[in-house]
Amino acid sequence: MAKEIKFSLVYRDMWQSSGKYMPRKDQLIRVAPPIIDMGCFDRIETNGGGFEQINLLFGENPNEAVRAWTKPFNEAGIQTHMLERGLNGIRMSPCPVDVRKLLFKVKKKQGVDIARSFDGLNDARNIIDSIKYAKEGGMIAQGTLSLTHSKIHTVDYYVDLADQLIKAGADEICMKDMAGIGRPVTLGKIVKGIKAKHKDILIQYHGQTAPGFTVASILEVANAGCEIIDVGMEPLSWGTGHADLLTVVAMLKDAGFKVPKVNMNAYMETRRLTQEFIDDFLGYYINPKNRFINSLIIGPGLPGGMMGSTMADLENNLKSLNKWLDKHGKEPMTQDDLLIKLFDEVEYIWPMLGYPPLVTPYSQYVKNTALMNVIQMIKGRKRFSMIDDNTWDMLLGKQGKLPGELAPELVKLAQEQGREFFTGNPQDLYPDELDKFKKEMDENGWDYGQDNEELMELSMHPAQYRNYKSGKAKQEFEEDLAKKKAAASQPVDVAGNASGDDFQPKTLNIDVNGEKFVVSVSYGSNGSATTQQKAEVIETPSPQISGDVKAITSPLEGSFYRTKDSSEKPVKVGDKIKSGDIIGYIESMKVYNAITADQSGKVVEVCYGDGEGVDEDDVLIKLQ
Repeated sequence: MAKEIKFSLVYRDMWQSSGKYMPRKDQLIRVAPPIIDMGCFDRIETNGGGFEQINLLFGENPNEAVRAWTKPFNEAGIQTHMLERGLNGIRMSPCPVDVRKLLFKVKKKQGVDIARSFDGLNDARNIIDSIKYAKEGGMIAQGTLSLTHSKIHTVDYYVDLADQLIKAGADEICMKDMAGIGRPVTLGKIVKGIKAKHKDILIQYHGQTAPGFTVASILEVANAGCEIIDVGMEPLSWGTGHADLLTVVAMLKDAGFKVPKVNMNAYMETRRLTQEFIDDFLGYYINPKNRFINSLIIGPGLPGGMMGSTMADLENNLKSLNKWLDKHGKEPMTQDDLLIKLFDEVEYIWPMLGYPPLVTPYSQYVKNTALMNVIQMIKGRKRFSMIDDNTWDMLLGKQGKLPGELAPELVKLAQEQGREFFTGNPQDLYPDELDKFKKEMDENGWDYGQDNEELMELSMHPAQYRNYKSGKAKQEFEEDLAKKKAAASQPVDVAGNASGDDFQPKTLNIDVNGEKFVVSVSYGSNGSATTQQKAEVIETPSPQISGDVKAITSPLEGSFYRTKDSSEKPVKVGDKIKSGDIIGYIESMKVYNAITADQSGKVVEVCYGDGEGVDEDDVLIKLQ
């Protein structure tokens, strides 16, 4: 009798792997019925990872969206599953235990059946905690292996990790090939190795298609005993996404497996609606290059899901870098030039950083470090001359144990900067916080929500939730979308450049009776400008500045902040600082980069307010 293979549609991840945003609640409600009518899915991915942050970013309540999205699948008897990041929950940074526990209870109540829990370092401790909390919350616990390819990520390495997770209570195992660089034969051997020890454990395979291995990998893992395959569908399959359902069904049927029949009328309707959503607004945030398979990714191993943000980072940094090159009489670079340098640098430094699997958030940390290295070395500076705080936490063991050894030069650099390595359980570094967030909700008169879901949301995504509640998120999204639509409708010249004067200042410095304010400027769809005063006021300089003035400048482009959390005191006029002191942070590429003083003196002027954009070499602080 032919072995049966089942399928899961990763509809949420299809969008996340292609661009920035995902469909609204009303769009999800419309597309659910034809997905069900396709009649070929036993599972649907409905939640997790960036899903809820995305809802918050365009001003929609994520909890209402999740409940509306899971409901029709629950009623149809189709299992739903979510992705969660172990110690990080469904955000980019570590979570307290009480927030992690609440997450699983809420998700089960919202209709999510299965928790796919992974750790970006494959630290079993972080995954085992999630397995325990998921089962306590009533969910099916799916322990996950973050797959990659290196001399230390062997078949035995992954079989041993799966063994640890199953013994700790995992109900299922997911093979998460997030960059699609797992070699097909090796992946088949991992499945066989797991089945040899645990023949009844269910194994589900998830693979991105960017470098082109995935279809072969699906055939190998299916032959080795994998029961469920994650797939995408047109118009968002392939490229940085996932293998298309129709291709996988045809391939496995030819190989002798029992596969479900696809209702093609429903497939085409789902396809039509997905394209409609792209045309509505989501397509403005999808880089066309993400729709292509790219074998260049084999070397650096970066996941397809982050290539959209990577291309945006390259574009932003290229502008700044070319300004510097022009100022120094050097030839400008193209985006492809910078991309190849980035890929080469990722491949070079990955072993030095201890071989963290290149999955969220550690793929971003490795990419950011590599890009900073490339830019700094082009300017004649040393490799690792700028490492952001999030990456240091990874290197120091504050988020888990690195799979490999840290390069001696990075150990030495940590010691020179007075940084301490942590070898304990990373969860111990992040104490409970729910009481603090309950107090904030009470003070604001905010409802905790059904099953405490709103409390969970604030605790999991504090900054985004506050912006959602204030209306700021929706306003900024609508303004940004209007700009993109306006830009898309502009005529272009023969060189492909938009015609007309497209300079639009984002901020203005305004002096009112001697007091300085930062004012942000936004643009409506007709190009008219409106202004809104920022909460932060630029500190005025001391009334009398005499003698030589020294400047501390920004080493990169980004947004300036004097602090990154409430535990820090901002630098202010009159403070005395010494070389090596942190004077602020530049937020760039989703991480905070500490800016240290390269000289000592008394602060006579703080030149920028919190959140204001700065270019490289802009003066941040003036000293005397």
